[in-house]
Amino acid sequence: MHKAGFVNIVGNPNVGKSTLMNQLVGERISIATFKAQTTRHRIMGIVNTDDMQIVFSDTPGVLKPNYKMQEMMLAFSESALADADILLYVTDVIENPEKNMDFLDKVKKMSIPVLLLINKIDESDQTKLGDIVEKWHALLPNAEILPISAKNKFGTDMLLKRIKELLPESPAFFDKDQLTDKPARFFVSEIIREKILLYYSKEIPYSVEVRVERFKEEDDRIRINAVIYVERDSQKGIIIGHQGVALKKVNMESRKSLEKFFNKKIFLETFVKVDKDWRSSQKELDAFGYNPE
Repeated sequence: MHKAGFVNIVGNPNVGKSTLMNQLVGERISIATFKAQTTRHRIMGIVNTDDMQIVFSDTPGVLKPNYKMQEMMLAFSESALADADILLYVTDVIENPEKNMDFLDKVKKMSIPVLLLINKIDESDQTKLGDIVEKWHALLPNAEILPISAKNKFGTDMLLKRIKELLPESPAFFDKDQLTDKPARFFVSEIIREKILLYYSKEIPYSVEVRVERFKEEDDRIRINAVIYVERDSQKGIIIGHQGVALKKVNMESRKSLEKFFNKKIFLETFVKVDKDWRSSQKELDAFGYNPE
């Protein structure tokens, strides 16, 4: 008997979905930072054993869209409701349970198993946690509620065991040696974008996208050229910094992470270009891979 299925992770921004995904897969597949809206795409991470394949999907945080890119991000999250065998709805001990009720109503109507994960329980006490569980049980009465701390790996083993029990019988959907559905270039872009999220403040990280224009893999090294796109000339100046210092830091830290990720020597060149209103252009968003189809 072989089990396989799609286990999709959804929830509001900044509740720890990407941290959970990385813990369950055992690899750094998704960007996980303290900033909200870090995940922009739907990213699959695949766990394989001889008799099982779990296809996890991390999704952008559910939000009310303010521009075209956020509309596409919401579409990624909603697509995860359509093809899930098991849904992991992640919340935490801080957020209001009634936030984004439109999306929650869609979850409530689902006939598949829904595991409601209350994350960051290390930031709460037992009494408060009990109240939170009661509120969520009233909102999603058919969901199975599991308190966890993804960051501290508390409850994740129990969660994985429960997922294995709920998985349907099925042949594998992907090759057993496959870790993700994304190409190498995608992770180059994400790692560079992660450094920008960490080292720049205010609106800069949210106005940035990264495109890999050259990825040449050799026996012992990979040569990469990447372009960082911003919306305004002033943002370009901030990304580059005085005498190029800021961009050099992003380049250096990205190269270190890429060498760890690919286990090869990395030669990385980064450039900065202005592409006005790329977040609102369907053509540009398609080129950047914002397509939930």
